[in-house]
Amino acid sequence: MLANYTRSARALADLLQREGVEDKLVLSAIADIPRHVFVDDVLKHKAYQNTALPIGQGQTISQPYIVARMTELLRLAGIRDKVLEIGTGSGYQTAVLAKIFTKVFSVERIKALQWQAKRRLHNLDLYNVAMKHGDGWQGWQSQAPFDGIIVTAAASQVPQVLLDQLSDGGVMIAPIGNEDQQLVMVVRDGEKFTQHVIAPVRFVPLVPGDIE
Repeated sequence: MLANYTRSARALADLLQREGVEDKLVLSAIADIPRHVFVDDVLKHKAYQNTALPIGQGQTISQPYIVARMTELLRLAGIRDKVLEIGTGSGYQTAVLAKIFTKVFSVERIKALQWQAKRRLHNLDLYNVAMKHGDGWQGWQSQAPFDGIIVTAAASQVPQVLLDQLSDGGVMIAPIGNEDQQLVMVVRDGEKFTQHVIAPVRFVPLVPGDIE
């Protein structure tokens, strides 16, 4: 059975390469990570399809192409070391980041999801991830600055609090918008922030405020 999942993960990486993902480290991470462990048993047969899937609590595990593309954008921007993820969710994006970057910090507002994700990452021997249960809109100020920030839920506008936690030269990748969402890359140069629109996307909303 494990061999079947290994072949499926490699096939998914091959599919993403044909879809335009070029970074070898990103493709290697996709091929190495068993995506089926991040979804419920009833959805495991869909785990290696290039599609988003529900994970409960009104949240989803992102489409593998989007996971790979957002990670690749950080790599293309020269980010290598310290990355903040807003929205741990299932932990799949976290695992991909952990395979590629030196240190990953991840914030999740839903305690049950965070606990499950932590267990999954430990089962995969990924220990370069620090997790926090908190409001993603606030980032992780005590660990800032970050070289890269990935936001895995859509904010109505670019959160200034997160931009302030970027290091000089740092890059944030985030879906922005309500109905019409765009994947945006923001690059920091001193106190100047330059935005680049990458592509239209569809994410669940980034909910501020009360912690669940």
